[in-house]
Amino acid sequence: MKTSIRDKLEFLARRLAELDALLASETATRDMDAYRKLTREHAEIAPVAALYAGYRKAEADLQSAQSMLAEPDMKDLAEEEVRDCSERLARLEDELQRALLPTDPDDERNLFLEIRAGTGGEESALFAGDLFRMYARYAERSRWKAEVVSQNPSDLGGYREVILRIEGRGAYSRLKFESGGHRVQRVPQTEAQGRIHTSACTVAVLPEAGEVADVVINPAEIRIDTFRASGAGGQHVNKTDSAVRVTHLPTGIVVECQDDRSQHKNKAQALSVLAARIKDRQTRAQQAQIASTRKSLVGSGDRSERIRTYNFPQGRVTDHRINLTLYRIDAIMDGDLDELIGALCAEHQAEQLAALSEENA
Repeated sequence: MKTSIRDKLEFLARRLAELDALLASETATRDMDAYRKLTREHAEIAPVAALYAGYRKAEADLQSAQSMLAEPDMKDLAEEEVRDCSERLARLEDELQRALLPTDPDDERNLFLEIRAGTGGEESALFAGDLFRMYARYAERSRWKAEVVSQNPSDLGGYREVILRIEGRGAYSRLKFESGGHRVQRVPQTEAQGRIHTSACTVAVLPEAGEVADVVINPAEIRIDTFRASGAGGQHVNKTDSAVRVTHLPTGIVVECQDDRSQHKNKAQALSVLAARIKDRQTRAQQAQIASTRKSLVGSGDRSERIRTYNFPQGRVTDHRINLTLYRIDAIMDGDLDELIGALCAEHQAEQLAALSEENA
């Protein structure tokens, strides 16, 4: 194991001991915010420290086995023990390297998933509806809670735009690579001559801003308009100005919410989406500076980037970032995304490991 990695692990082991002492002290619970911060740090460090403790024990076992090699009557047993310890050390070193990879602080957050129809007219809107159902089914399979925040239906049952809020453990960590351009190739319902058309939608995955506001919105910098909701909804939508439009004046970001009968709830949802979009813009600006020297193998998440093609005549889905093609389009459109998302996460982790190796070279 490289000295730089061992130094990091020794520091984490010492820090865990400090946290144990702090949390056991009588003053620990006097400041609940500080206490929660300490417990979160403890939860993050403890698994890594446990792996390192196992690694040090394997090192000690290896030294003990090597010392027995000089004894003739113990040589066979010692050689077997050396092999076992060496394999255990290699496995633990690999696990420790993965455990030391930088984590995305947003990974455990809930998210807003926005789908917008792009080129292709009504067919694009229908494809946006297909993507909406795909992600909703994936959320259901993952036992996450999904609710529609805002929608702008098209005439044939698709969506010009739809925003889905997904709540659940690890939701953002699994879906964050879905941002980008999604292209479909198929014969549209509106095509009388059976020709294959190509249409596109864009998907944006935005981590929800935290309760302790990650984004400070100055009330003087927003304009809130109310209006009557459109579409289905019975008599209520014709009598009450329950729909809300929030405009963030410095950035020009506009959010509309009209899905709930309560103006208060629509306003709260719109402000939450606004905070997520502002946070996403700030994050992407920071990432753009970092990515100027190194481009991620799994893509930048740029909204204009074509990340995936869904070819219905051939029954295939191709993710262009990792050159992965799966011939199971029906299952994927039904929300069976684990293989696809797992491959993206694995590729991202592989790149992180390569970067870590370069840093420690």
